[in-house]
Amino acid sequence: MSIWFKSFKVRAASSYLCWTAVVFTPAPNPPAHLDHSEAIWVPIRSGTVFVEPGGGLVRNQVAPVEAPNLFLGVLDDTAVYAIDLHDTSDEGDLEPVHLRKLYGRIPDEEWVIAGRAEQIVNYERTHIYCGRCATPNETNPHDRGKVCPNCKHMAFPRLSPAMIVLVEKGDQALLAWGRQFPGRFFSTLAGFVEPGESLEQAVEREVMEEVGLKVSEINYFGSQPWPFPHSLMCGFHCSYESGEITIQEEEIIEAGWFHANDLPPCPVGGMSIAGWLIKDWLERQGIN
Repeated sequence: MSIWFKSFKVRAASSYLCWTAVVFTPAPNPPAHLDHSEAIWVPIRSGTVFVEPGGGLVRNQVAPVEAPNLFLGVLDDTAVYAIDLHDTSDEGDLEPVHLRKLYGRIPDEEWVIAGRAEQIVNYERTHIYCGRCATPNETNPHDRGKVCPNCKHMAFPRLSPAMIVLVEKGDQALLAWGRQFPGRFFSTLAGFVEPGESLEQAVEREVMEEVGLKVSEINYFGSQPWPFPHSLMCGFHCSYESGEITIQEEEIIEAGWFHANDLPPCPVGGMSIAGWLIKDWLERQGIN
């Protein structure tokens, strides 16, 4: 399955996702027909990506560092590999940049690939042994699965679905200052999906838990892989139905309704789907 990378745009009173011609195809093994005259290399260690000094991801025929590498897939016609630097201090002549700070410095499709590299390297390091009986796992040759030869337990890369939502009330939007932000910084509401719960049910539950409001008209907006550490953010708009804001103090410091021309510090556009949700809402309020 190929992934068409997104460029986010807003038009009039509606948002839409525009897919570019850049195609990344995830795969556990290199296709036989692949041209290896050049490859993209993502050396990584604990969320820090090592890139060309002042530039982007390494493009070369051979790996820039002697360390275990993992095939990630194909970007257009170019092989992409992660390089696990956890057990080596060798960084070559590359520049260390944290994955968060790398956004905007390299093309979006390369940033998503760097996030994939972080998740796959972490998965490989944490699934050497079976989580049930501690027998060394074997790698399934056809996918990313790990199979225990003793008890047959299977494991796959961890992915944690989470909903993220902008609640709207007339010409106002609900924003909250979460305790994860050290300074006074607001954003949309978000939370992980519980077992046996739909995404829409997660929206209803999280909004009620965090701010005490009942919502309706829950509409899907879009999704984003979020490699901090392994979330899939599923974005929604919804409408306020009833209730008064009552914050969940363990999670929220402050929450309120805000007009488009009087927003607190918050993301608008940028690297996260929270910023895309807010940007889309501002566009629909007539603010570019």
